[in-house]
Amino acid sequence: MSSSASARAVTAAEPPMPGLPIKLRTENVGMAFLRDDKTLPVLENINLEVGNGEFVCLLGPSGCGKSTLLSAMAGFLRPTSGAILIDGEIVRGADPRRIFVFQERGVFPWLTVEGNIGFGLRKLPAKERAERVGHYIQMVGLEGFEKSYPHELSGGMKQRVEVARALAVNPDVMFLDEPFGALDSITRMVMRIELLRIWQAERKTILFVTHDIDEAVQLADRVVVMSARPGRIQQIVSIDIPHPRDISSPRYLELRDGILSQIGLAHRLLVISAAHRKQNAGSGHSSPRRSFFYFGDTR
Repeated sequence: MSSSASARAVTAAEPPMPGLPIKLRTENVGMAFLRDDKTLPVLENINLEVGNGEFVCLLGPSGCGKSTLLSAMAGFLRPTSGAILIDGEIVRGADPRRIFVFQERGVFPWLTVEGNIGFGLRKLPAKERAERVGHYIQMVGLEGFEKSYPHELSGGMKQRVEVARALAVNPDVMFLDEPFGALDSITRMVMRIELLRIWQAERKTILFVTHDIDEAVQLADRVVVMSARPGRIQQIVSIDIPHPRDISSPRYLELRDGILSQIGLAHRLLVISAAHRKQNAGSGHSSPRRSFFYFGDTR
């Protein structure tokens, strides 16, 4: 699929990666809220199919409804119209088989690392619980911190605890809502690598919300590009690059820049970049190349 495909609204369900059975499907999903006695449309005509074990990123500007869509998929919100199905059954509420990792850090401050990870395993026999906790502590690289409390951990380590706790209950779907948004850029890169490593080992179905274009292209099998509110699916981009991905490769840059063009930011960024270069040339300072692109942000 060409990354420079012309803009279009996706009105029919887009199929998952070839060969994958369908895990999740949205059918003409719409969402509206009542604000000040007026109806505020948030999502319109969302049609999507996600394969079992697929990693899909929902990408869009702030306020486009991507987090609302993720919450509806997880069963926390009921669509105003249409339906969401997982394994062929309509989603009518939250389900312990599906785990949501929120934007805000959700570790329990009164529990240690092993207590947080084992929180959802209380019904298991003690030996099995300890083995599973130990397995995921090792998987996320937190050996030696089992007895540590959240206030003794860095931001990235807390996020690892959240991911490990989500995986420990053996979910069949994981919903992640900008889980690395509060981290510094270096820690974000490390956490992306860690999440990919874990996903490749576990092959859980992941739906991941982000407004960071590079993050989406680095992580996903497919990127669902959403419009501004009311959110619609503008385009679905298949990322046909094997992991680990070379972020300086021509194909990577083509896919990333294709998404930029799709959302109409490419020209704006070129103008801003040229202005910065001109300003820095006048001051005698060089401007570092920008590597990360955000909706509504030109950092």
